[in-house]
Amino acid sequence: MLVWTARLLHCFNSFRLHPPLFCLAKPIPWRSAAGGASGWRQSSMDAQVTTNEPSCTSAESLAAGNASKTRHGAEEPCPVNLLPGETVVKEGKAAILFPNANEVFYNPVQEFNRDLTCAVITEFARDLMAQRGVKLLIPGEKERVVVSLSEDTNEADMQMEEKNGAQEVTARVGEKCENGLRILEGLAASGLRSVRFALEVPGLQSVTANDFSTKAAALSARNAQYNGVGHIVQASCRDASMLMYEMRGKKERYDVIDLDPYGSPAVFLDAAVQAVSEGGLLCVTCTDMAVMAGNNGETCYSKYGSVSIKAKYCHEMALRIILHSLDQRAGVYQRYIQPLLSISADFYIRVFVRVFTGQATVKNSASKQALVYNCVGCGSFHMQRMGRRISNGKHMKYSAATGPPVGPECEHCGQRHQLGGPIWAEAIHDLEFVQKVLAAVSGNPSRFGTSKRIEGMLSMVTEELEDVPLYYTVDNLSSTIHCNTPSLLQFRSALLHAGHRVSLSHACKNGVKTDAPPGVIWDIMRCWEKSNPVKREKLSQTSPAFKILSTEPSLEACFTVREDANPQSRKRHLTRFQENPQAFWGPKARAKAGGGINTNLQDKRKKFQNKRKNQITDSSQLKNFPCKKFKQGTCTHGDSCSYSHDEEQKSDEKAE
Repeated sequence: MLVWTARLLHCFNSFRLHPPLFCLAKPIPWRSAAGGASGWRQSSMDAQVTTNEPSCTSAESLAAGNASKTRHGAEEPCPVNLLPGETVVKEGKAAILFPNANEVFYNPVQEFNRDLTCAVITEFARDLMAQRGVKLLIPGEKERVVVSLSEDTNEADMQMEEKNGAQEVTARVGEKCENGLRILEGLAASGLRSVRFALEVPGLQSVTANDFSTKAAALSARNAQYNGVGHIVQASCRDASMLMYEMRGKKERYDVIDLDPYGSPAVFLDAAVQAVSEGGLLCVTCTDMAVMAGNNGETCYSKYGSVSIKAKYCHEMALRIILHSLDQRAGVYQRYIQPLLSISADFYIRVFVRVFTGQATVKNSASKQALVYNCVGCGSFHMQRMGRRISNGKHMKYSAATGPPVGPECEHCGQRHQLGGPIWAEAIHDLEFVQKVLAAVSGNPSRFGTSKRIEGMLSMVTEELEDVPLYYTVDNLSSTIHCNTPSLLQFRSALLHAGHRVSLSHACKNGVKTDAPPGVIWDIMRCWEKSNPVKREKLSQTSPAFKILSTEPSLEACFTVREDANPQSRKRHLTRFQENPQAFWGPKARAKAGGGINTNLQDKRKKFQNKRKNQITDSSQLKNFPCKKFKQGTCTHGDSCSYSHDEEQKSDEKAE
């Protein structure tokens, strides 16, 4: 193992110091754990091609556009012998060599994350490279043809267009663009994301695939060569924070920084906001949703400087917590953020923000943050801005905010309030940019494997209310007063009839965003309860339901379904909230040096799989389930084992 690791490090360092521009002519020994050597089997004169080892194309032929294509649309990888226990994982246009042992982290669930990232970076590169006079050519995308209907065009205009066309520089995928983007993937693992950037995003100068693990860094270098993108992807084995701190100079900063750690990205954010270029793109993933969704508010504060609340809107609040943390850390260095897209999907959240520098704009940061007052009884919430700014001609006056917006008890149910935040209270999406990404993905659906889900998710994002933070859920409102649940269309129609704006939320299937105050929402639910009455005699006088229903509604709600209550994404039946396609669809086990997966983790997942389905209501049915000792093989009851033997002992004692 030590010999194999040493040779991996030797090859990795050679790749890092001398990145090759085409497939190597001489074989490079990759020593396996058993001591056997394997290497590249292609010479400069004769290439051995088999069905499992396709031929390799050089960088020169790739630049000329003559590279052969596989069924994934990318240049064919270099032939290489697989190491013992190694497999090939294909995603997008990349084919990744991956060990079966859990030594390098990989999660196939994140394909949607990687597809969306490629789409966002492509549109970001399109806008940025257009300013540099470079046009991006994307495979499968139809070129937009501009037809002039004017008859006044003269020869001088035509000559000017031909001159501009001759000077236009084009960039293709897989080609190195000298004036292109510099991308850093801080935690690359197998290097799959970096390889996909090189194969699917045009206009790149370099992609740095960094990982602190020597095995992961060596695997990234190997995968870059296997996919024929070694001239773009450069493997690095560094501490991600130290690498970004060293690249804080204005001429050394990265145009795009991608952070997708295992768990919390909090330790990397301070370095990231400094190492991204002016107007650069910062992509951050958070998978520690238990912390950000309210289970551990004190831990959330220590990591992100914000207290999370366990409420129905926790997923959108998690997005606003990470945006608050990014803006707060950027403000230390007189920088500020501009969110482009913020997504809550599956078990994680993903944000894309641009970072700018401006001392005057940083002063607005306090007024962009807000505290949240959440009622523990009825779920009503109120926002309290941290700062206040007033425009005074050409000058802006800043002052402390006034509050609080609520009393000691909730005016609707009489319960106490929880205090959460501060969170980002401004828009979390740039709708103009999101529409560009949506148009590009919809016009070229074969580009990504999850194009349908991207289209559905981004369509919902474009329909969300920009200036309305957080949301309510219809089932929680009905559960509070113990009545039947109105349909989503009926509730949305009632809000529209009352003169308020309303939209759905991409973060929750039955979430409703509206500018209506909590009083109007509860008036609508009181009107609904009159047609779906609740047995008042069964309600406790101290319950929120009794207090809410004891007040007469101040408006007459109309539940007639309106046409505009049903958004286009719902009418078109787009893929918005997909079901889990297989078991254990979620976070994977952390990679470890020795490989392998902890069996206790798998047993725990099996235990809680489908825990909400087929729930047992009769205690007698518990006897059909074995006890904990039976699973460990130490139960003395054998096949007659039941869930609890204490009940059997008690019944025997009563019989005696």
